Amino acid sequence: MCGIAGIFHAETPKPVDPRRIERMCDAMAHRGPDGAGVWTEQGVGLGHRRLSIIDLEGSPQPMLSADGRAVIAFNGEIYNFRELRRELEGQGAKFRTSGDTEVILTAWQRWGVDCLDKLHGMFAFALYDLDKRQLLLARDRFGVKPLFMTRLADGGLAFSSELKGLLAHPQMRRRVNPQAVDAYLTWGYVPDSHSILSGVEKLQAGHFLLLEQGRPVPAQRRWWDISFADRTKGSEADLSAELVHLMREAVQSRMISDVPLGAFLSGGVDSSSVVALMSEASSEPVRTCSIGFDVAELDETDYASQIAEKFKTNHESRTVASDDFGAIDQISAMFDEPFADASALPTWRVCQLAREKVTVALSGDGADEAFAGYRRQVFHHNEERVRSLLPAGLRQSLFGTLGRFWPKADWAPRPLRAKATLLALAESGEEGYARGLSVAGFDQREALYDPGFVRNLSGFRAEDELVSLMRSAPARSGLDRAQYADLTFWLPGDILTKVDRTSMAVSLEAREPLLDHRLVEFASRLPEGMRVKGTTGKHLLKKCMERYLPDEILYRPKQGFVTPIAQWLRGPLSGEARMIASSSTLSGLGWFKPNAIKRLCDDHISGRSDNSRILWQLLMLDRSLKHLNVSG
Repeated sequence: MCGIAGIFHAETPKPVDPRRIERMCDAMAHRGPDGAGVWTEQGVGLGHRRLSIIDLEGSPQPMLSADGRAVIAFNGEIYNFRELRRELEGQGAKFRTSGDTEVILTAWQRWGVDCLDKLHGMFAFALYDLDKRQLLLARDRFGVKPLFMTRLADGGLAFSSELKGLLAHPQMRRRVNPQAVDAYLTWGYVPDSHSILSGVEKLQAGHFLLLEQGRPVPAQRRWWDISFADRTKGSEADLSAELVHLMREAVQSRMISDVPLGAFLSGGVDSSSVVALMSEASSEPVRTCSIGFDVAELDETDYASQIAEKFKTNHESRTVASDDFGAIDQISAMFDEPFADASALPTWRVCQLAREKVTVALSGDGADEAFAGYRRQVFHHNEERVRSLLPAGLRQSLFGTLGRFWPKADWAPRPLRAKATLLALAESGEEGYARGLSVAGFDQREALYDPGFVRNLSGFRAEDELVSLMRSAPARSGLDRAQYADLTFWLPGDILTKVDRTSMAVSLEAREPLLDHRLVEFASRLPEGMRVKGTTGKHLLKKCMERYLPDEILYRPKQGFVTPIAQWLRGPLSGEARMIASSSTLSGLGWFKPNAIKRLCDDHISGRSDNSRILWQLLMLDRSLKHLNVSG
C-alpha cells in the first residue's frame, strides 16, 4: 500500500521539476513510510511513497519495465499476480522481481488497456509508455484506492493519491466548489463525482484515463461496471455452497503478505465471517482486534470476544471513551475534504490498535452493499411493493399530505417516526431512496443557504445525481437500483474513503475480501428473495455462514460503529456548536444564514429537536475549510 503522485504535460511537453514531485509525495509520507522514489522524463514525472507488503526489498518504485520502455507508480495490491505472472511467462515474459508491480507493467505491454480486466485487486496507478508517449491512469473496480487530479496553470495535469498531495504543488488553486458543498451537506461526504475544490476531479471507480502527448486531455472511460440485469437459478443449498467457495477464495487471496497480517473484528456478521474463513485457512492463530466503548448500548466487544474465543484468535481489545471527540481536528486534516461520517473516529482508533501488531488487516466492508444488509435497502424493497400497488397520483396525494403534517418527532420510538417514510412513499422509488439516504434534505439545506450561494449553485440539486444514477442502472428492480447506488455512489464516497484515510493515516493496509468483484457479481445475480427475506437482509450470506457462526451473531440487530454526537453537541461540544453560526470561515464565505444555524443549535441544545447530524456536518465543514485554507 502506498501513495503516488505525478505530473503530465499532454499538449506541450515541458520539463518536470522532480522536487515538485518529491514535495507532493512527502505530503503523503504516512501512506508510505518505507521508501520513496521519483522518476522524470520530458513532459512527465512520477513519484511514489512505499509501504512494503510484498517483495519487501525487490520492488522499488517508480519501477521501469525490464526493457526500460514503460514505468509505473502503483498504489494497491493485485491478488492474482502470481497467476498472471505464470500466464505471461508462458508467453515468453521474463521477470526480475517477485512482486505484483512488475506484473502490471508486463501485462500492459502484452495486452494494453485490456490488462485492467485481468487485474483482481485494489489499485490506483499511473503507467507511462515511453514508446507510445501515453500515460494510463487507472482505478480499481470499486474505488478502494483513490486518485485526485487537477489541471495546472502551465497546462500540466497533476495527480495524487490524496488531495494534500495536490495542495503541495505551488500552482494549486484553493477555491471552493459550491456544488460539492451542497453534495456534502446532502450525503455527509463529497461524492466521487465532485471535489471540494474547483478544478479538482477524482478518477471514478472502474474508470481509466489514457493521455497522450500532443493531444488534449480526454474524458474518463469506464472499464468495469456491476450489473443487476441477470438472475441466477439454483436451490438455496447450491447457491449457498457456491457463495462459501467464493468467499473462501476471496479471503485466502487476501492473506498473501510478507508482513504481519490480521483482521478487524467487530462481532458483526461480516467481520466474523472473514475471521472464520481466515482461521479455517491458517495454521496459526489469526490476529484480531476490536474497539469497545464505555457506554453499554454502544459496545459490541462481548460479541467480538465470543468470536475470538470460538476461533482461538490472538485477540486485542481496547475501550474508547464515549467522549473521544478530541480528535476532531486530526480527523478533518486526515480527510482533506469535509467528511461527516462520525464512525471515522472509532475506525481510526481500531486502525491504530491494529497497527501495533500488524501491517495488513482484513475487514468485512462491502457485504452490506453487495448482499442488501442495510435497513434502508430492506425498507426500500418493501416500500416498492406499496408503490407497485397504488397509482402515483394517489400516493402523492395520500402519503404526501400525511407526511407534510406528520410531526418529525425525533424523541419518539422509531415506529412512530413515520414522517420520512410517508414522504418517501409519495415520491418515486429513486427519489424516495435519495431522501432516505440523505442527511439534510433539500428544504433544510435551502433554509440554511444565503440567496447568493443558491445562485452560485445554478439550479444544482445533489439528489438529482443519485436519482439519475438509479434510473439508468443496469437493474431489474427497486432493490437492484438501491444496491447499485450503494455500490457505485455510497461505497466509494463514504465507506471506502473512511477506511482508506484512517488506515493510511497510521500506515496500515486494509483489505476488503467481501468486495472481491467475482463475489459481488455473484451477489448481484441472486434472486431478491435470496438477498431480502421479510424484514431481514443478507439472507443467503447468513444462511451459508450458519455452519461457522452462532445464530446470536448472525441474526442479532445490526449496530455498527455508533458515535454519540447528539450527546456531545448538547454537552461538552455545545460551545463548539454555538460557534458554528459565528465561524469566521463560514461567515466569511457568505454561504449560510447565521441566524438559521443559530436556531439549529438552540433547538438541539435545548432538546426540542435532534439536529446533531447537520450540526456535525457544519462543524466538520468548518474545520476542513480551515485546514484547506480556501476562498469562496
